[in-house]
Amino acid sequence: MDGVHDMGGMDGFGKVEPEPNEPVFHHHWEGRVLAMSRAIGVFRAWTIDTSRHAIELMAPSIYLTRSYYEKWFLRNQNLLIERGLIDADEVAAGHALRPAKNLSRGPFALADIERVTKRGSFYRPAQGSAKFKIGDRVRTKNIHPKTHTRLPRYARGHVGVVERLHGTHAFPDSVAAGKGDDPQWLYTVRFDARDLWGADADPTLKVSIEAFEPYLDHA
Repeated sequence: MDGVHDMGGMDGFGKVEPEPNEPVFHHHWEGRVLAMSRAIGVFRAWTIDTSRHAIELMAPSIYLTRSYYEKWFLRNQNLLIERGLIDADEVAAGHALRPAKNLSRGPFALADIERVTKRGSFYRPAQGSAKFKIGDRVRTKNIHPKTHTRLPRYARGHVGVVERLHGTHAFPDSVAAGKGDDPQWLYTVRFDARDLWGADADPTLKVSIEAFEPYLDHA
């Protein structure tokens, strides 16, 4: 979807400044949010694409002012309420007000943790032959979906070259919208920076993105 989260190539936000010797977590609570997210994932209540879309749906005033793990925490809270696993009044109270909901998986023992937290594969059987091959020139579609997409706005409507084929995968745009896996071929497409950002871009810079087949046309 188009939103403030799609910041690639946007002006006005300054340079990306890597933090020297950046720690894994800046605060103890960030590690707890990561652990919470992995624990919630065990119950398969939603997919990673649903998680991403839930963050995209945050208002700009929230998205631009909250840290990475604050957005994760809010995402978890919102989806848990939406899926009926907790209630808003329990969040306000800071503790459970009624018995926990029955879940389809579990309970688990300590010995099960590695097995049940392992993420599943997104590979799916091919539904047909790939439309493109390595070396093909392709143009990304200039789409403006109101729901989730993995095609960044800065790359839309530009011509690139197929570098790699990655087989077929669950299509995030469909999964996030609740329309099933809809398996699609996935490609790496390489662009020249000047084709994306004009003559002022570094002429030596190349940009590669992972693009699903529905995003592409022959150039």
